[in-house]
Amino acid sequence: MRYDVFIAGYGGQGVLLAGNLLSYAAIHEGKNVSFFPAYGVEKRGGAAMCTVVFADGETGSPVVGNPSVSVLLNQLSFDKYASKVKRGGVCIVNSTLIDIGGLTIPEVEIVQVPMNQIALDMGDVRMVNMVACGAYIEKTGAMQLSSLEAALKKALPERNHKLIPANVNAMNAGAKAAKG
Repeated sequence: MRYDVFIAGYGGQGVLLAGNLLSYAAIHEGKNVSFFPAYGVEKRGGAAMCTVVFADGETGSPVVGNPSVSVLLNQLSFDKYASKVKRGGVCIVNSTLIDIGGLTIPEVEIVQVPMNQIALDMGDVRMVNMVACGAYIEKTGAMQLSSLEAALKKALPERNHKLIPANVNAMNAGAKAAKG
């Protein structure tokens, strides 16, 4: 099976960490992975996006024009990328920051998860990326949540390993919200 996911937001939302985490989780499950990060020159607040492709066999190019799944964390990303999701795909949006305005995309499931609000309720808005990863796992079944947990040890610097339980809680909250 082959999966691809496009994640976009602004710098500081943890877009690249989310992509890196999904990559490590896929490797943990024995998959081949291509990870393609891209970001603006600004340190915080500029555009940030990445594509992760993982598969049992070859992954091919990490450049995906029409992703099967997009995870969009801010309004600008939604306005720019939501219409690019492949027919039959899923668009997971951070409904705390995105107003879809009644938009429907033919044959695309739009899943609204209040990611920022969930992260704030958990005590740290910086966990928005972990909420997003949990929502992605729930909606796609692409990998096990336990693989994400194992991947945190590789994706986070050792000094932040004490935050792993909080990140796992945020992933579980994202998965629960996406179940809706």
